[in-house]
Amino acid sequence: MKNFALIGAAGYIAPRHLQAIRDTGNNLVAALDRFDSVGIMDSYFPKADFFTEFERFDRHIEKLRRNGQKIDYVSICSPNYLHDSHIRFALRHQADAICEKPLVLNPWNVDALEEIEKETGKKVYTILQLRLHPNIIQLKKEIEASPADKIFDVDLTYITSRGMWYHHSWKGDGLKSGGIATNIGIHFFDMLLWVFGDVKKIEMKSHAATTAAGYLELKKARVNWMLSIDETTLPEEAKSKGKRTYRSLKMNGKEIEFSDGFTELHTKSYAEILAGRGFGLKEARPSIELAHEIRPKLN
Repeated sequence: MKNFALIGAAGYIAPRHLQAIRDTGNNLVAALDRFDSVGIMDSYFPKADFFTEFERFDRHIEKLRRNGQKIDYVSICSPNYLHDSHIRFALRHQADAICEKPLVLNPWNVDALEEIEKETGKKVYTILQLRLHPNIIQLKKEIEASPADKIFDVDLTYITSRGMWYHHSWKGDGLKSGGIATNIGIHFFDMLLWVFGDVKKIEMKSHAATTAAGYLELKKARVNWMLSIDETTLPEEAKSKGKRTYRSLKMNGKEIEFSDGFTELHTKSYAEILAGRGFGLKEARPSIELAHEIRPKLN
């Protein structure tokens, strides 16, 4: 059994990490969040210590280490712009880091973390769950088996409706979230690069606070993509069913179904990490570089 600490316990994605820690047979020792709406912890680790102040959390983790109860992993579910700092915190305390995407906002942050990995001997992992989705794995195999010169036409649409709160939170601040293409799109960009290969060309078609669209020319695909948090962009088929989220991945006009099976992918990710097969800085870098390259083109 491994000991975990968690940063960002009140966040949207934290319950999936709590479940993954529990379902892989491990223990959450301590958690941190500046907000105290963390009753969800009772469903998973009611005995875990909880802090709203980083300084006290830091002191507690150090005290545990000195008393022989070392933290093995720090799970990071904090706002995007804090990931880099919280990863460094984990490594300084001789723990491996498991960080939500985007791992960091800038490529040079990856460079610095590589150096800290070497200095500490600890590892930085990230959650790239679409790489573990059975349908995406099958798609990658299909692409790899295709003729070397075959180029696929791909259309990716992801709409996840958000209310007015989004714009008043850190997620609506591009300096903190990286903007919609990073905050909403990073795992889709990772999936596209993983399946279809390196970027050859980038074009932006449009960008607003709620919607972004563009074109990517990859080694094995021509990709038109659109991301949105605006419910008015939902297709009629989704609206008529009362749905607020719409995912569509089409290749040469054929729909690739990957809407289901998301909830258990964090547990699969943790199982892979614990088995020494998790995704690290090397795997995270391409999508971070792409998202960073897109951002200047949005101005």
